[in-house]
Parts: sequence; structure tokens; C-alpha cells
Amino acid sequence: MDDTKYNLDSKPVNEIKFNYGGQAVIEGVMMRGQNIYAVAVRDPKGGIVIHEQPVSKTLYRGRIARTPFVRGLVGLWDALGIGTRALMWSADVAAGEEVEFNGPIVWVSVIISLAVGLGIFAVLPTALATGVQNLLGLENAPFLVNLIEGVIQIAILIAYISLIARMNDVKRLFGYHGAEHKTINAYEAGAELTPEVVAKYPIEHPRCGTAFLLTVAFVGVLLFSILGRPDLPILILSRVIGIPVVAGVAYEVLRFTAKHADNPLIRIMIIPNLALQHLTTRQPDKDMLEVAIAAFKRVLYSEGLLTAEEAAVPQPAQAEAPAAD
Repeated sequence: MDDTKYNLDSKPVNEIKFNYGGQAVIEGVMMRGQNIYAVAVRDPKGGIVIHEQPVSKTLYRGRIARTPFVRGLVGLWDALGIGTRALMWSADVAAGEEVEFNGPIVWVSVIISLAVGLGIFAVLPTALATGVQNLLGLENAPFLVNLIEGVIQIAILIAYISLIARMNDVKRLFGYHGAEHKTINAYEAGAELTPEVVAKYPIEHPRCGTAFLLTVAFVGVLLFSILGRPDLPILILSRVIGIPVVAGVAYEVLRFTAKHADNPLIRIMIIPNLALQHLTTRQPDKDMLEVAIAAFKRVLYSEGLLTAEEAAVPQPAQAEAPAAD
């Protein structure tokens, strides 16, 4: 089936009072709502296993959730913890092992991931851009050098994703990412949540985390240009310290553009965001869609939007016993 483009001319049918989100995990999908997040994973026997945990009321329904710039930063940190736990749990389920959803190892993994990410996507582009600045004598052109730094960040991101996308496991992960997007798009359009219907919906979504990374690079160019280009140690320190500010602003930009995606100017602005998502999504199969829908239905059930019967998890049909002689 060909990729379906995101329909920017249509507004969501459902009145969305909460920005549902999610993440692809190993052989499954995590969906996050106002009350819980649910992780659905296809186990080795073909069944769907679901784990649910409550989300912080303070973060998602309190004053923080209504405070611009702060809500994005706090939400992103919480999402890192949730996402890491979901990934570890899904890997154990997919391998048919006993699972442990919490523990210090989760936060150690988050810290290590952040350190590696900072090194690759923040420190390295800054150092390379400074090298270009010295080589070309661009000391008096801080905006241009910051633009070069942003381009380097995006180039490293694209190269990294392109390399890991060659792995079969990552290809399946990207398929589940596509299933997550399609499910949320279908719900926001007021469609029936069945694999056959959800499959018809776009694989892109304007609130995607991939789009957030591109927005971070753009916002960083603008904000860091105010600081100029100090000596390299101070420059790197400013990039690390400035991440919370850039992330908070980028979150608000992404939230605004997603909410006003029907505006002609916004349509043009988000074209790169939607295009970049094709690196991290693939067309899902029916089994992947079933898993994404199962996770999302559990979230909707927790909010009283579905009945227990509607949110029931589908299981593989049992093979019929051979007829007796």
C-alpha cells in the first residue's frame, strides 16, 4: 500500500481535549493518556500482553500541564522514563522472559542515553561548526555558523537513523511507530478503531517526536544566535545548559503548529517535519495495527471513553482439535 499523505485540509472530528501520544517499543506500542499509559506487546505465542501504569496527575492534569514552556520540559523528562521502562518491559515480553517494570536500572539507562545523545547530537555538531567557523573565518557571522551547526545536527540525525534502519529489528520498530501514528490519526478523525479502518489513515503525525527533533534544531539556531560564538568550552557549556530552554520553546512551537495545521502558512512550515517522519516510520501490517489499537483502547477505557467490552484485547484464535476417529 502506498504511503498516505497527512491531510492538512481536514480538522479532527473528535474534540481533542488531551494530546495523546505514544512510542514504538519492541514488538509493540506504548500509548499515553490522561490517567494511564498502556504498553501492548505481541508475545512469542502470538497473543497481546498489556501492562498499564498510572501517569502523574501533577504533570498531566495539574498546573504544570497548563504552564507554557514548563509543561513541555517536564513532560519530556517524564516521557524519557516511561519510554525507557516500556522498551525494557517490551524486550522481556518479546523474548518470553519474566518482566520487571521498575528499578534503578531504568534511570541509569535514561542517564546513559542522555549522555550519549548529548555527545552525538549537541557537543559534536557544536565542535564541528566551530571548526568550520575557524576554517572559513566566520567569526563575525554567528547566525550563519549557528545555521551550519543546525544543519550538521540534522545531517547526523538523518545519517544515524538511516544506518540503524537497515537492521531488521529496527524496521519492525518503525512499523510499530507507523501503527501508533495511524491509530491516533484515526481516533482524532473520529474513525472506528479497527485494523482495516486505521490502515487507511496517514503514517505521519504533526506531534511526532521526530518532528520535535527537527524543531529543536531550528529553535536552537534562533536562540543561540543571541549568545554569539564564545570560546569552545563556554560554547559547549551553553549548549548543554540551554537544552531545557530550547526544548521548552520547541515543544510550544510543535504544539502550536499541530493545533493550527489547517492554516496555509503552517502547512508549509510543517512539511519538513512530516517528511522527516518517513525515516522513522514504515507501513505497519495488520498484526502491528492490532497491537497499537489494543494499547490505545486501554487508555481510552481508563478515561471512560470505551466500555470494558470495547477495550477487550484480541487474542489469536485457538486451533481446532482434530476430530475423533
